Amino acid sequence: MGKADFGLDFFDFHAGRCYDAYRYLGAHLEGDGTVFRAYAPSAQSVRVLLPYGRQEAMRRAGDGTMWESRVRGVGPDTPYELQILSWDGTWTTHCDPYGFGMDLRPRHRSVVRSLDYQFHDQEWMAARTSTLKDRPLNVYELHLGSWRKRGPRKTDWYRYDEIADQLIGHVRDAGYTHVEFMPISEHPLDESWGYQNTGFFAPTSRYGTAVQLKVLVDWLHQAGLGVILDFVPVHFASDPYGLANFDGTALYEYPRPDVGMSEWGSCNFMLSRPEVQSFLKSNADWWLSEFHFDGLRLDAVSRLLYWQGDESRGRNEGAIKFVRSFNQGLHARHPGCLLIAEDSSVFPSVTGDPAVGGVGFDYKWDMGWMHDTTDFFRKQDFERRDHYHDITFSMNYFPSEQWLMSLSHDENVYGKSTVVRKMFGPWPRQLREARTFYLYMICHPGKKLNFMGSEWAQAREWDESRQQDWGQMGDGGDHAAFYRYMRELNHVYTTFSALWARDYSADGFEWLIADAADRLVYAFQRTAGNERLVCVLNVGETPQAGVGMRLPGARAVRVLLNTDWQRFGGNTPDQDGCGLGAGADPEQAAGGDRAVGGDQAAGQASGDGAPQQVPPTESDPGRAHADSVRDVDGRVAQGLDTCGVRLQGDWLSVDLPGDTGILLWVDNSGDPHFGEHTVCGEVRNEVAPYQVRYALDHMDEDDFESDDFESDNEG
Repeated sequence: MGKADFGLDFFDFHAGRCYDAYRYLGAHLEGDGTVFRAYAPSAQSVRVLLPYGRQEAMRRAGDGTMWESRVRGVGPDTPYELQILSWDGTWTTHCDPYGFGMDLRPRHRSVVRSLDYQFHDQEWMAARTSTLKDRPLNVYELHLGSWRKRGPRKTDWYRYDEIADQLIGHVRDAGYTHVEFMPISEHPLDESWGYQNTGFFAPTSRYGTAVQLKVLVDWLHQAGLGVILDFVPVHFASDPYGLANFDGTALYEYPRPDVGMSEWGSCNFMLSRPEVQSFLKSNADWWLSEFHFDGLRLDAVSRLLYWQGDESRGRNEGAIKFVRSFNQGLHARHPGCLLIAEDSSVFPSVTGDPAVGGVGFDYKWDMGWMHDTTDFFRKQDFERRDHYHDITFSMNYFPSEQWLMSLSHDENVYGKSTVVRKMFGPWPRQLREARTFYLYMICHPGKKLNFMGSEWAQAREWDESRQQDWGQMGDGGDHAAFYRYMRELNHVYTTFSALWARDYSADGFEWLIADAADRLVYAFQRTAGNERLVCVLNVGETPQAGVGMRLPGARAVRVLLNTDWQRFGGNTPDQDGCGLGAGADPEQAAGGDRAVGGDQAAGQASGDGAPQQVPPTESDPGRAHADSVRDVDGRVAQGLDTCGVRLQGDWLSVDLPGDTGILLWVDNSGDPHFGEHTVCGEVRNEVAPYQVRYALDHMDEDDFESDDFESDNEG
């Protein structure tokens, strides 16, 4: 696109049906100059302000609501502003609402940009035909300005294209499928994180130009990574040079402050106005078409559904109609694009089909799951027993939407503590609990999102002015072990279809233990085709032995992941995974070739030559045998078998240290080669993570300072 040879459909624009107004409006390079066009229906006069005092008058064009000027000698990277004479005789200066670039703050001029770039991601784009309901979706959310910096200063940002190699190396190694960028539209205030925009079509100049952003997206696609962008359709920055009172009237905002101003002090878009609808639809299409983004995460959707996000004020029918049309139009224009709602309301059918009353998003963030689960893990064990079903509650409402389990930037800032710091207890226990927490998250139905730094248990809250604490991963201690754990967990997620293929099917999930509050244990299974995985969790500090459940049809099991393995910072000897056949006798289970644990330790735990197989009692179906467990400094006693898993017939019994979870692979077929593919072993034996190596080569001494690991939650 780059030339102004596109004729705007004015009828569609004024009807709110236009998705490509940016092809006409804005500043377009043409021949030996640039064509400037603006929408300012109430303006009495408009002129373009250029460097060195040059001014060029604009004339009315199109249907009379547009203004146009063809200016020779204006090339790429030329700054400009629009000066508008309003009905009351006042001149005001604004950036271009459809401008493709802007000056670095605190300057706020628009900048003419060349958009010429040849993408090389044709293979990725051709294959992008699905919204991934039956595919893995594990999103890494990041803020480009604070993920990594080139130096110690606040403004030592990498350019879009410069950061690509580092980002690709880390995200692929860590096992994510997509990255999600917090907003990168131009914004005046760093502390707004991009959520209060002035240049909706301008990639922020903090990190470079539009073409450099295209390079970043292109390289991510070529590396097999999807790219999602945070999109802000609810409000805009109130700065006088932006959209506010643009042509002397409330052109984009509501004219009355009771609904015109947001809780953040910004201006709310008047979404019932057709030209505003065309502006936002075109803006969304701009990012998807021009930059090849794979999807948009819409911010503050509750403010679209209810007036000011307040359910008591009623539904905002004009905005609801807009967002339905927005989603339908983008899906039609971009098959396979992901449209994700950040919505904390109880509005029904947010991910439902608009044809039958739904809003039309592909996914909705599960804010209820996030709050219930993090609040649960903040509690002491005796409190958790009273809140046991806070963990099971999410599956009661899960069929109502297509949920995405999110642990976003909002859960790592403003005094809320990072995820690891939300866990109860001192630092060592917080790490154990966080590993169990993330296993539960990965195994729970729904797609996934985690914020940068969570993958190595960063303890410090996020600060947009500082880069993440990369040095913590280089010390070979707790953070490196936690990263090793998250890396294996993510790769297990993408490898096993049972964890994602039937996320939204009732037959893809089943509780096995969901009524054992006294022991604080849970178990559930995930299935897809012939694949069957079982997740068992002990969310209390007390070790639990003989956690029992029936697995009809099970012929063998293998431990894929144990959150307490030593390589993750736990106490249980490492395993690559181990298998146990149904009907194996206890001695073989303790030390035979197919034994889970592969040694004689299991028998030592119960005081005789074999682990005891005790059926469930009538009063407690989750209890099999607990007498063999002894508590040693809050950990499981020496002598328990290293996997702690026994299968006899269809009865599975599991021994778990405190604050521990395990993931089991179940064979129903009796395949003699079951479990020969060692997924975790292959992941663990790869070379050291690229990003860690890069970080260690570019660190100052201050980067290696670690936080004091005393917890505010310690009892």
